[in-house]
Amino acid sequence: MTTASGISSTMSSAGQQSKLMGLAPLMRRAFADEDLKPLCAELIQYSQEHPEDAHALMNLATVLMLLGHREEALSAQMEALKLQPLYSIPASGKPKVRLLALMTDGDLMANTPLEFLIENSDIALDMLYVGAGIPALAELPEHDVMFVAVGEADDKHHLLMDLQEIIQAWPTPVINVPALITNLGRDRASIVLKDAAGVAMPGSARISRETVEQLGSGRAKVDAILEGVDFPVIVRPLGSHAGQGLRKILSPDDIPDYLQAIPSEEFYIAKFVDYRSADGQFRKYRIILIDGKPFISHMGISTHWMIHYLNAGMTESTEKRAEEARFMESFDEDFSVRHATAFDEIYQRLGLDYVGIDCGETPDGKLLIFEVDSDMIVHAMDPVDMFPYKQGPMKKLFSAFRDLLIKTASMSPAYQG
Repeated sequence: MTTASGISSTMSSAGQQSKLMGLAPLMRRAFADEDLKPLCAELIQYSQEHPEDAHALMNLATVLMLLGHREEALSAQMEALKLQPLYSIPASGKPKVRLLALMTDGDLMANTPLEFLIENSDIALDMLYVGAGIPALAELPEHDVMFVAVGEADDKHHLLMDLQEIIQAWPTPVINVPALITNLGRDRASIVLKDAAGVAMPGSARISRETVEQLGSGRAKVDAILEGVDFPVIVRPLGSHAGQGLRKILSPDDIPDYLQAIPSEEFYIAKFVDYRSADGQFRKYRIILIDGKPFISHMGISTHWMIHYLNAGMTESTEKRAEEARFMESFDEDFSVRHATAFDEIYQRLGLDYVGIDCGETPDGKLLIFEVDSDMIVHAMDPVDMFPYKQGPMKKLFSAFRDLLIKTASMSPAYQG
């Protein structure tokens, strides 16, 4: 017996759990502006009545995260993970590949969002969570491919290096080597991609709050941290995403107000690059490299340099959507070809079979890299009536990911297909 929300209203005598709703369906509901507060209240009550139901707690954690209650979400998530570390999304029909993902606790940017890539497909996904405070699994589920979904984060480097040792004797093929994921931090990535042909990625340095204060007071100079660089610079707190705390600092005078607003103890600092096009607009692209080949996820257009797709005004502008449609339609024959050398350099230097790139273009035609990460969200949740042109490119991206899984699984003699 279930409620309208799909939550099991009772536990069976055998202790059967409620159904795992999954990130993709829940985020789809949030993306459609559905009010998730009633569902959240129902999940809270249910979890209080059934504290041993790990699925219910994981559902609650996801809904709380989507509602913006991060700390409460992480608490509910850890409660779920202490009960059980393994969660499953079944395939639609007979599985073509059984995919095991190694994941870790954290927010929506902590892991590669694989659920969006395999949603309603013939890929069966087991998500095994690992990390401090999470119990080990006595026996691994049977699988054809293992994917390291743990994203780069300062507090996850030890975990990734531990996983690097573990995968040396892993019984199945592995996608995304843990040690290479640690290179995706902004400072390390800028070193790895430095001087790559066709690529422009400004050097980034990790500095303390005290050093930022010294930049503001004139006791420290930018070019002592980043050779040949002066104001303006961009500064962001360590570990931030989606532009949180990101600012363009025009001069030392801007720093005191910035630090008053941002309590972080560590920051990234980098040169500001003016990448606006001839028409005065900034254009930012999200591209996913899958097995070395680029696939377009979206393009944002804005008069402001700090672009995020949700604040770029794409839903309000038919002209912007028309340009994005043309860009996505011609991507394989135009943008991808123009930057083929850059994409190949990125693939060879990062060494990851799945990685996302947020980028623009410099006035002299180089690929301007803002960020490289394995945990960028890509999806096909945009309203079809407003964004009909996205369905084809996203299906192509999802199909390429499926092909990567099948190709990797076939490297194992035990793979049945």
